[in-house]
This record gives sequence, structure tokens and C-alpha cells, in this order.
Amino acid sequence: MHPAPLVTVFGSLHYDVMVNSPGRPRRGETLAGTGWFPKCGGKGGNQAIAAVRAGGQGAMIGAVGDDDFGRALLANLDRSGVDRRHVRVEAAAKSGMSVAIVETEGDYGAIIVSGANLCLGAADVSAARGLLAETAILVLQNEVPDAANAAAAMAAKELGVRVLLNAAPARRLSRELSQVVDVLVVNAVEAGDLSGRLVHGPQDALGVAEDLARSFPHVVVTLGGDGLVYAGQDAAFSLPAMPVKVVCTHGAGDEFIGTMAVHLAEGASMRSALIAANAAAAKFISTPEATA
Repeated sequence: MHPAPLVTVFGSLHYDVMVNSPGRPRRGETLAGTGWFPKCGGKGGNQAIAAVRAGGQGAMIGAVGDDDFGRALLANLDRSGVDRRHVRVEAAAKSGMSVAIVETEGDYGAIIVSGANLCLGAADVSAARGLLAETAILVLQNEVPDAANAAAAMAAKELGVRVLLNAAPARRLSRELSQVVDVLVVNAVEAGDLSGRLVHGPQDALGVAEDLARSFPHVVVTLGGDGLVYAGQDAAFSLPAMPVKVVCTHGAGDEFIGTMAVHLAEGASMRSALIAANAAAAKFISTPEATA
């Protein structure tokens, strides 16, 4: 029996404070929430855990502060079966954190404070080169510095490792990073920011994906309730969303990424990997959040 493929995530770890509320406050407005709970997150941490949940091996390269939040984040990776030997404890910075407001219908908005995540850089990549050499696919996001992502991606490419970039939150990508990304995954807002075109629905998204596919070998644009679109150099298609009752969408994109990465690492076609990721995200958003 072959061992499960290794998905390594280079990226963010945040300690999330989740607030349940009937809505998000307007400027100057105070709303009465209905509850709150802590949750270990950050796109990077979520994606590494999702990879393990999808049947792969998950490893994390990241940084936390020498504080209670950081210790909680490390313990959560341990409980989830993620190899976190290359998560550095940075004494000079506080751990990253976020506050997320989850509305009654399941939509959310969040504010992140990056903290120790901004300390990641080339030294972390060099220290983890042995891990990268064993990796099937490297996953990146935009919650750490672009230069750090570029260093990780270039090291991965030198070792023959595929690179998947979840370009969230939206920002301009450096040429150094863009040139070594194999798979780009963005939502409608991020796709619009990267292309300079508005995305109002699947048809717009497909056109934008095809434009972006001139620069990236594989492009996926996720559209929430409208499903997703894919464009590559030889194919383009769309997939509908799976009909489920939404409990909370927070972290659904990360579940999608982690699952997709594992299936690609196993050698699945892009369509098969996206079908599996779509199903995992649908299950995730229809499952109540753990409050522990």
C-alpha cells in the first residue's frame, strides 16, 4: 500500500474569535451578538488540517508568537495530525489572530491581525528544504509576505514540486511568484482584482479564468452558491454548487483547497479533484462549527 501523498502548506496561522450576530454593524453602530467561541485557524493552518482530513499527509511551515494563542495553535495542529516541526515560535512577535462575525444566514466578515505570520521568509524555506523535497504539492496563500511565498515557490519548483496558490486575500502578485505557480485558486472578488474585470456570475468568471489561464497553467474561480469555473490551456468547464443548508461559510474555501491539493497529489485529474473539493466544501458549510 502506497503512503498518502504529502501536502505541505507554507502560510498563516491565526487564533480566531468567532462572534455570532444577526448582522454586521454599520459605522458607529453597536449590535448585540448571540454568542462567541474561539477557533484555531488561519488559511494555512486550516488548509493543512483539511489535507489530513481528506486522507493526505499534512505538514505546515509557519510562525506563531510565544504566547497563549501560539501554544493553542500548535496544540491544534498536533491534535489534527499535522506535522508542525517547521512552525517557528517567534519571541519578538505576537501570534496572528482574527475576529470573525458570523451572520444568522451563515455569511461572515473578518478582520485579521497578521502578527508572527509576517516574520516568515527565506530562512524558513531553507530550514524546511528537506520537507519540501518529500512534498507532492506545496500550498500557498496571501496571508504571509509575497517575498516569502515567492521563496517557497521557487524552492519547490527547483525540487520538482507543484505549487498551488490560493491568492486570498487579494493583492498584486510579484512576477517572481506568478512565474512559478502551477494552480491558481481565487474567488470572484480576487479574480476581479487580478484581472481588472468585474465578475458578476459564472459567465463572467469563465471569461476571467480563461484570461488568467494565459499566465497560469490552471485557474479555478470559486463562486459560492454559483459553483466554480475552471480554465486551463487545453480545457474549460464549470461545476454547480451542491445544494445544502448553509450553517457557516467560514473556512469553507480552506476545506476546498486542502481537499483539492490531496486529490491532485494523488494524481487525480483537475475535474475529479474539483468535484471532490466541491463536495468537501459543501459538507463543511452544512456542519455546525465546533465550539471547543
